[in-house]
Amino acid sequence: MTGMIFDIQKFSIHDGPGIRTTVFVKGCPLRCRWCHNPESNTIQPQLSFMPERCIGCGFCFGRCPNHGHQMVDGKHVLDRSKCVECGACTEKCYAEALEMIGREQTVEEVLAEVLKDKPFYETSGGGMTVSGGEPLMQIEFSEELFRQAKAAGLHCAIETSGYGPWARIERLLPYVDLWLYDIKAVDDELHRELTGVSNATILANVRALHERGVQLLLRLPTVPGYNDSDACFQALAALGKELPNSLGLEIMPYHRLGEGKLDRLGIDGTTRAVAESPDASTVNGWIDRLTELGAKVINERR
Repeated sequence: MTGMIFDIQKFSIHDGPGIRTTVFVKGCPLRCRWCHNPESNTIQPQLSFMPERCIGCGFCFGRCPNHGHQMVDGKHVLDRSKCVECGACTEKCYAEALEMIGREQTVEEVLAEVLKDKPFYETSGGGMTVSGGEPLMQIEFSEELFRQAKAAGLHCAIETSGYGPWARIERLLPYVDLWLYDIKAVDDELHRELTGVSNATILANVRALHERGVQLLLRLPTVPGYNDSDACFQALAALGKELPNSLGLEIMPYHRLGEGKLDRLGIDGTTRAVAESPDASTVNGWIDRLTELGAKVINERR
């Protein structure tokens, strides 16, 4: 059993309790306008190009079958219209100006890497988190990875948008200890505008998970000017009250780390959200307002 992975991040402390290893799978059905992992959007490997790292060795010029690498005014330029993302140009790019994002790995290979830090999980109450992208898109791989991780005694968490058939979520119920469930907006029209999809399935699935009694934390990616209106907060608080046995709501303030990845991957960023990372007073205001509305917010004031 193999899956398409784009990162395995060790010593994660924000993706569940304790010290964790987070496995990032490729492929996502949403197109969030603020996505901080745009390299996760497609399930296929992608070519990343950082020309500022190029040392001018010339290897890639001879390797590209379509002659997509060119020198223009003394600068290394990649013509993306000619690139088929075969990865041939990356094979000897020792400066790592060119690299493929995404690699096919077996469940056993991924788990072996995760288990290297098992002593840290045991002493901190941590474990493994599977994120993305969207783990539900690679359900066979995700299910088998969770199954083997549980058999190895690991605490298992998933970070998900919840956008997928309930049958896929149901397959993970025996193995996942904690569901980190992203809610971008409760209003369906706004959700479509921000992510490109309806949230009807997302909301139906989160309610069904709550009925199953799972450990459930609602995570709220919050972007100034897009989903931080009072109407948004009122709707989120109301949803939280519908799910009284959840662990609560966690605000995930917007950051701009995803912006720098767009050029590297040749992704058009014209529809991307234009916003600044919120300061502490803004985030505290969000926490205070949700709390006033009766929501159980787990964030501490900054």
